Amino acid sequence: MSLFPRLAAADSRLALIIGEHAWTYAQLAEAASQHVALLERVGVESGERVAVWAHPSPSTAAAMLGNFAAGVTTIPLNPKLGSGEVAHIFRDSDPKLAFCAESFDVPHEVLHVPSLRAAYAPGEGALADIDEDATPGLILYTSGTTGPPKGAVITRANIAANLDSLIEAWEWTARDTVVHSLPLIHAHGLVLGLLGSLRVGGALHFVPKFSPAGIAAAITDARHQDTMCFAVPTMYHRIAEAAEESPALCKAFRRPRLLVSGSAGLSLREHEHIRALTGRGVHERYGLTETLINCGVPASSEPMPGYVGPPLPGVELKLVDEQRNELDAHDDETIGEVAVRSRAVFAGYLNREDATAEVLGADGWFYTGDLATRRKDGAIRILGRRSTDLIKTGGYRVGAGEIEACLLEHPAVREVAIVGVPDDDLGQRIEAFVVLKSGHDEPADALVAHVTGQLSPHKRPRAVHVLAELPRNAMGKVQKKLLGS
Repeated sequence: MSLFPRLAAADSRLALIIGEHAWTYAQLAEAASQHVALLERVGVESGERVAVWAHPSPSTAAAMLGNFAAGVTTIPLNPKLGSGEVAHIFRDSDPKLAFCAESFDVPHEVLHVPSLRAAYAPGEGALADIDEDATPGLILYTSGTTGPPKGAVITRANIAANLDSLIEAWEWTARDTVVHSLPLIHAHGLVLGLLGSLRVGGALHFVPKFSPAGIAAAITDARHQDTMCFAVPTMYHRIAEAAEESPALCKAFRRPRLLVSGSAGLSLREHEHIRALTGRGVHERYGLTETLINCGVPASSEPMPGYVGPPLPGVELKLVDEQRNELDAHDDETIGEVAVRSRAVFAGYLNREDATAEVLGADGWFYTGDLATRRKDGAIRILGRRSTDLIKTGGYRVGAGEIEACLLEHPAVREVAIVGVPDDDLGQRIEAFVVLKSGHDEPADALVAHVTGQLSPHKRPRAVHVLAELPRNAMGKVQKKLLGS
């Protein structure tokens, strides 16, 4: 089976828009073929690795596809990486070559790795079939919140299995154009946005620099039939803020047949805000680098605010306790760690058999480290990370996400992070780090009282800290390890 059937039978259908550049499938296939020829000229062989600086360029996309066609594994690189991070990734992955689209400068000098800049000319051609086999297709580096980033080996079969599950759940067809402004280095922006669009035979409209107006313009582009919009919560927040002042934006965001959010939870307040402005709800999904996407609200269902939907077709999911015993609970109250098993689960961490063994059982179950509850209908509510969001206080097990959702309902609170801080008496005490809305100066005791009025007394914050902003990574996830220390 071909991973990208339309590239193997390339035609004049629109495949890719990045900024001002628009390429058909035939043009993209020809450009990818030029990359294959370049790899041959410089001596890169099948089974080797090539790092690709993920700048927003059609040549970047062509290079990644050319790597697939040549049997080469792609290591996507964030152009914003620091020199120490780049050095670690190159030492760990040992790429044969580092590729950069010619219109961009190489962000860092790389140690002992040839660096090549090139641009590809679109033409009329086709690309040889890319088999959806167990060959490594991508090495995606994790955020490194618990040490140096680890390289997750994602096979072509992983990609095909996960995308086919999403195609079924979201009723994704060749009529769809995906609009997004997410980095081409992670599952959401790269695997779903680019590779998913190409697998289904649709198009990707990538907006290099995010803005609500830029996303709206892409959504309403006359070249598109149906559209889906992929974004993260921080982007949806900015979209909602801009839409308050713009009837045209409200109208534009009524057009997509599906608004998808991921990477972090979208608050109930934001769900309500977007629906009130646009009349459209947001469908959430849940995944990790190592497993790709595990859950998603189906296109045929109404959005489920606060929930990431049921497991995707082909994904087994269970909740387990701290000893990894299965919890047979569907009460939306019992908190357990999410474990998943599917054909999309990664092949392991590069050069880290120890780390792989910690999370991946011999029976194929991957233990995510994420906390969740489950409803009777199977819908999953993600509460956060076991390492940072399970707080043991005064003999109680408390999920930080529940308290965060409560505080976000307060009219003065814009953002919040709940952390557990070591405490000699309680074990951990609950502390809140909040960003207030402009013009608000809410006293801490009022915020504590709000939680006490909504939740059990043991869930109240023992301290409230007001910040100008919360520390976040490139995908918008709050870095709690930087708080409360």
